[in-house]
Amino acid sequence: MIEFEERGFNGVRVDDVVQRAGISHGTFYLYFSNKEDLFKALLRDALHDMEIVAGDFPIVTRDDTGRTVLRQWVRKFFKAYAAHATVIRILSSADLVPDEVYGDGLRLFFSIAEAMTTGMTAASKAAGQQQEHVELTAVACLMMLERVNYLISTEVRLPEDEMADRIADIMYAAFTPVGTRPEGR
Repeated sequence: MIEFEERGFNGVRVDDVVQRAGISHGTFYLYFSNKEDLFKALLRDALHDMEIVAGDFPIVTRDDTGRTVLRQWVRKFFKAYAAHATVIRILSSADLVPDEVYGDGLRLFFSIAEAMTTGMTAASKAAGQQQEHVELTAVACLMMLERVNYLISTEVRLPEDEMADRIADIMYAAFTPVGTRPEGR
């Protein structure tokens, strides 16, 4: 992982990986055919953890409880992203990874956006309130969430807990149906 962090996907060589890990080439090739296979294994781990986060997206009600569960989910997203930041950053550079690998990441992105759409609109739909362009709102919110995590993972010092709460509050406001927004907000 450190080699990918320091050198990027294209800069990593198997020689660098085995030297850093203190293993032989034979041991490396016992598990991986090349650096692409190693990266795919790291990506599978990242995708698995992010899929769990997507699957945990809550139903967000229009009250303090809804805001609280959304804040908890955003913090869970932050933690999962931090655990796999190098792989996710490389994945977001589509020109640096094979198309099939990028496709897996793109599918995950849209599954998270879909989970957000469902979780953020379920309570409103149950109350008979209609929102417009919810899928676009979810994509915009997810892009904001991903970019802030990208910045944090590249050593831009931001207060993570405060950023997580602010993003959750922005998401909460973005999905609040227009007719239900309190005056002054």
